Amino acid sequence: MERPLEAARESGLVREGEALLVLLSGGGDSVALLDIALRLGAEVAALHVNYGLRDGADEDEAFCRALCERLGVGLTAERVTLPEGGNLQDRAREARYALAERVAAGDYAAAHTASDQAETVLYRLAVSPGRRALLGMEPRRGRLVRPLLRVTRPELREYLGARGLDWREDPSNADRRFARARVREDVLEGLRSIGPAVERTIAETALLLRDEGEVLDRAAEEALESLGGGPAVSLTDLRAQPPALARLVLRGLAGRSLSRDEVGAILRLGERGGTRSLDLGGGLRAVAEYGTLRFSHDPDAAPPEPVELPVPGRARFGEWEVEARLGAPGEVSVRELGASVLVRPWREGDRMRPVGLGGSKTLQDLFTDRKVPRALRRTLPVVEAGGDIVWVAGVALDERFAAEPAPDAIGLSARKASDTTPGRRR
Repeated sequence: MERPLEAARESGLVREGEALLVLLSGGGDSVALLDIALRLGAEVAALHVNYGLRDGADEDEAFCRALCERLGVGLTAERVTLPEGGNLQDRAREARYALAERVAAGDYAAAHTASDQAETVLYRLAVSPGRRALLGMEPRRGRLVRPLLRVTRPELREYLGARGLDWREDPSNADRRFARARVREDVLEGLRSIGPAVERTIAETALLLRDEGEVLDRAAEEALESLGGGPAVSLTDLRAQPPALARLVLRGLAGRSLSRDEVGAILRLGERGGTRSLDLGGGLRAVAEYGTLRFSHDPDAAPPEPVELPVPGRARFGEWEVEARLGAPGEVSVRELGASVLVRPWREGDRMRPVGLGGSKTLQDLFTDRKVPRALRRTLPVVEAGGDIVWVAGVALDERFAAEPAPDAIGLSARKASDTTPGRRR
């Protein structure tokens, strides 16, 4: 019965005396997490988001209010209207996390379990080949933490029963119109007949692979440095690398995942001499000439559409996830930007005043000076505020916006967005 409590303690993600905002839907998993966080001595607050999308949404909110009042927990309840278009559950998740960024005094916690982790890995493996599909959800991503990734859903139900805690059921969790419900009800149920501990086995495997993945990524970075650091590398030297390492190096140069077939075709370029190229889709091409390999991006390919980034909050820009966090370090720290900024692609004629340069420079020249591969230039996030360029991810920060890390500073960061999976109420 106490395993969920001990697992959360061992995760190190719920700390006595430190602020923790629990994302509380009213479902069993989040109710258990709220109780566990209180028992571990965290300074707990809760956030409930009412999307008004189904019958019972108002009853869920009323349940959360009553529960928090009984437990003496401060609750922020927000009603949100989601924008049209795209995956509904993705939009709901992004809205919830953006609200959490604004409300949380410290970290904020989602009640994802080992069962959720298993569902996520199986779903991603079905639709997205490669090592990253097997990594699952991270225990920590920025201020988002998941203390229950080593606990199964049945273990949490046993915990709730022993603690005398009620919860709300979301009927959409069993609705087979959603991919996750089909994975849960059909795939996992079938696997349990082979191994009853399938959820824990998959979840533990994902955690092990995530740790080992850090070693692989470091090895790929070192291999790329030994090949000259890019953006062009010797095909002969690249072919001499172990196949897996060559594939990881190529992924770093291309800026996206590559299949084994694509890697094989790339490595065969140039075998007949002269200049050869391979179209990889999305305007990306691998080009071999004079024994070297580089990637180029079709200038006619459409760059990602501009998006608004709330401050604080997250936004998806093409293959990138861009985040603005208050009072927390990112890749760069900047001064107050207002309620939102624009994330857009590079445009001809763009200029900024990079920190340490002592003057302005075009982004075209910055890209050249800093050896940014042409394949990446049109897809890199450019953050703009009030018509001025604040930051180009991984390239430069404008000196007019630079700030030291401080409680009132804003941390900006960007990373390649991982695959997402339809969610459920926890």
